Amino acid sequence: MRIHIKKELGNIGEQIAEEYLAKKKYQILKRNFYCRQGEIDIIAKDKNEIVFIEVKTRINNNFGEPAEAVNRTKQIHMYKSARYFLYKLNLLDMLIRFDVIEVLIANGKFKVNHIKQII
Repeated sequence: MRIHIKKELGNIGEQIAEEYLAKKKYQILKRNFYCRQGEIDIIAKDKNEIVFIEVKTRINNNFGEPAEAVNRTKQIHMYKSARYFLYKLNLLDMLIRFDVIEVLIANGKFKVNHIKQII
């Protein structure tokens, strides 16, 4: 039961993040990109950069800021997954960056914090 609620919260956060990015004129290329190396929540294009985005959604900060969950291991998985994505689509010459979007949902409202260039 708890896993289902956590997954649903994550999906809501990713939808909020995608809408936020669209308002900021990002072009969404892929959502929930999975490969053997790992998973990336959202891949988008911002002007001339491909942006690999991890979305962290919380209902409170009892366990710290959401971005703190993007530890070194997660960063390595993101990097390897991004490298595979770029190779697969022959985009190896593109500029890239890695971002985290924190979504805090409380009392029927949400707050988005976009942290650019985490790696």
